[in-house]
Order: sequence, then C-alpha cells, then structure tokens
Amino acid sequence: MWKWLHRYAKAEKSYELAGKLMPWFLVLALITFVVGVIWGLAFAPADYQQGDSFRIIYIHVPAAMMAMAAYSTMAIAAFIGLVWQIRLADMTVAATAPVGAVYTFIALFTGAAWGKPMWGTWWVWDARLTSELILLFVYLGIIALYNAFSDKVLAGRAASILTLVGVINLPIIHFSVVWWNTLHQGATITKFDKPSMATEMLIPLLIMIVSFLAFLVLMILYRFRNEILQRESHRPWVKELVKNSIMLKLRG
Repeated sequence: MWKWLHRYAKAEKSYELAGKLMPWFLVLALITFVVGVIWGLAFAPADYQQGDSFRIIYIHVPAAMMAMAAYSTMAIAAFIGLVWQIRLADMTVAATAPVGAVYTFIALFTGAAWGKPMWGTWWVWDARLTSELILLFVYLGIIALYNAFSDKVLAGRAASILTLVGVINLPIIHFSVVWWNTLHQGATITKFDKPSMATEMLIPLLIMIVSFLAFLVLMILYRFRNEILQRESHRPWVKELVKNSIMLKLRG
C-alpha cells in the first residue's frame, strides 16, 4: 500500500517532488492571503467589545497555530529519522525549525500588540504566553544545536533528540488556558459545535489559516530543497543540476 512512498526516500526524488509542489502552494498562499486580508480588514464587522483592535487576530491566531503545526511536523520527522534511520527526516527537522521560529516570533509579537489595548500591558507571565515563549527558545536551541556540528548526520540526530524532548511543551501550550487561571482567552474556532465568533468574522480567519498553512508548507519545501543540495553536494545529480543551472544563466 505504501510502496509508492519508497522512491521518495531518495534525496533526488524528494527534491523533484518538492519542486513540483512549491508553485501550487505559492498560488494557494497568495490567493487565500489576499482574500483573507481584504475580507478580514475591510468587510468583517468590528467586535462589540474590542472594536477594530480584534483584527490582529487574522495574523496572530494563524501564526500561533502554524508555530505548533511546524513543531508537530518536526516531532514526527524526528521520530521517523531516529527509528527508521531516514536521512531525509533529519533534513526536514533542520529545514522546518527556522520557519517555525519565525511563526512563533510573529505570534508573540502580535500577541503583545493585541494585549496592550486589551490588558493594558505588552506582556504578562501568563501560562499561554510563557509556554509560547519557551517554544521559541526550543526552536532557537534546535537551530543552534544543529549548526554546532560540522557533521550534519550527527547534527540531525542531535536536533531530532532535542525536538522530541521539547514536544512536551505542545500540550502545555494548547491546554494552558484550561489547566491554569489565565488572561488569555479560551478556545474559539475549535468549538465547531458552537463557535464563539460570528460567521462573518470566522470565515476570513479560516481563510487566513489556510494561507498561513500553505505558506508554511512552501517555506519548508524551499528550505528542504536547499538542505538536500547542501547535504548531497557531492552527488553526481547535484553537480549536474548546478551545471545545468549555470548554463541556463549564461544563455539568458
């Protein structure tokens, strides 16, 4: 059933597949971003309590969700890499970490900008905010650990181990508003039986989540291809690829 996946264990095949998928995710990210931003900023009604300040939700919530999605992707890849010794899984961890760190920073920054008018302060040591900050530090630690080794095989293994250690923070982030008394609001869009948002506010938010997800995948694929080229630079197919690229530039 899963034999069709075996061919993508080869770096060359995965590189080609990522290249084919990238344009599709780019188009999806652009279309949904334009639609979501225009709908959310221009047509969604103002919140009856927060006024127009609530509109930062269209950046903050998708960024926070993608920060956790990126780490979940890393954790799955790390597990696969350590158990089945697949090098491409280690490359996925290395490729995803910087992207996840940027999303986490955006979530923290927009959360602070949102908290100032709502809570009267840029930062509080709230359970959700603190655990999100820890996530950023874990991301940075994984990036630093990976770059600390000249042997990228060993670097990938070390980064994967740290990734699996840090995965304990994900349920803490998700359930922090339930487990502790926190200023951060509880679940909103995940309450599908009775969402806490009006439909005209919820739909553009869902569109923005799709946009951020598509862009996340796009950036992971882009960095994944770069990671393959760096790690496989001694392979004949990479040398041929570089040679063809140089020839095309000279002809252009």
